[in-house]
Amino acid sequence: MRSRQRMFAAVMRLLLKCLRLGRRRRFKLVRQVEQLWQYGHLCLHSLLYNSFTNGDVVLDSLFEPVYWLVDHVTRWFGVVFVALVIGLTSSIVAIVYICLLPLILQTYTPAWICWHLAYGHWNLIMIVFHYYMAITTSPGHPPQAKDDLTGVSICRKCIAPKPARTHHCSICNRCVLKMDHHCPWLNNCVGHYNHRYFFSFCLFMTMGCIYCSISGWEMFRDAYAAIERMKLLEKERLQVAANQTYYQTPPPTFSFHQRAFHKSVVYLWVLCSSVALALGALTLWHAALITRGETSIERHINKKERQRLQKKGKVFRNPYSYGGWDNWKVFLGVDVPRHWLTRVLLPSPHLPHGTGLSWDLPPCVTKQRAPLLAI
Repeated sequence: MRSRQRMFAAVMRLLLKCLRLGRRRRFKLVRQVEQLWQYGHLCLHSLLYNSFTNGDVVLDSLFEPVYWLVDHVTRWFGVVFVALVIGLTSSIVAIVYICLLPLILQTYTPAWICWHLAYGHWNLIMIVFHYYMAITTSPGHPPQAKDDLTGVSICRKCIAPKPARTHHCSICNRCVLKMDHHCPWLNNCVGHYNHRYFFSFCLFMTMGCIYCSISGWEMFRDAYAAIERMKLLEKERLQVAANQTYYQTPPPTFSFHQRAFHKSVVYLWVLCSSVALALGALTLWHAALITRGETSIERHINKKERQRLQKKGKVFRNPYSYGGWDNWKVFLGVDVPRHWLTRVLLPSPHLPHGTGLSWDLPPCVTKQRAPLLAI
């Protein structure tokens, strides 16, 4: 009897221990869930920790993985984009020399032949020169020795002083002087030392595409009509061949050389027209920025600063703008009138004004403006 009582008591003690252990595990699981909930709530609350946070900051935080992926893809595919630009441009030049130039020499008057030869080769030289310089020229970086470097802020990525108009490129992983943007078609940043080369390339490439589109419009219409006739005659030839034996099939109406010629003309006109529209819009956009004396990044900064000062009843003025005409002279490096020929209409490797570290008044500016609000 006593042995049964002892056994029953032992079983009850074991059962109580199991219940206590299960209760502890349940409490531990509940505590973990509460900790995760508090951590998630803290992360969400950190996005709205002050009055300066808005929807843009939240979206930037959510899209940070996308930005990281785009930065790394752009870095590795830059060489592919450069090869694509060189390949497409070379194909257009080859079509012009092989297909169009002999036709121009046979049908045009001597005056028009001289015009096309002079303008076409000048435009091609300007495109090749400025694209090569934009790729190979460094945009400019702050010096490694930081003793004498005057910075207006500290770069959060480099942990180093950052001069005025300098921004960090996440693709190059370096600070760039007067950074405009990172161009994948150049596989390089557009900054202080190669900004002029980039814009000149866009301008002359747009001019070249417009020139090819206008000059080849009549040939494009004839080539497109010839291709349509080829398709129609090919259908008729196949219908006739279906009712005859193989040795009675009529030969092709158009030769391989004719087909290649017409398709090359259509390819040239379509590609040049598309590039002229897309690159022309980009060129106009950058021309407007140059006229205002700001870069693509500074446009967003100036817009926010303008809105902030407007709420306080103040007027914001860009401290790096000297007026539309003087901004173009500073950007192109035109100090005297003859520079419009030697530095703008002819290939010129001259350096821009200043070092990109400080922004003193350039000598080509006609008059100094009143003191301006700094960014």
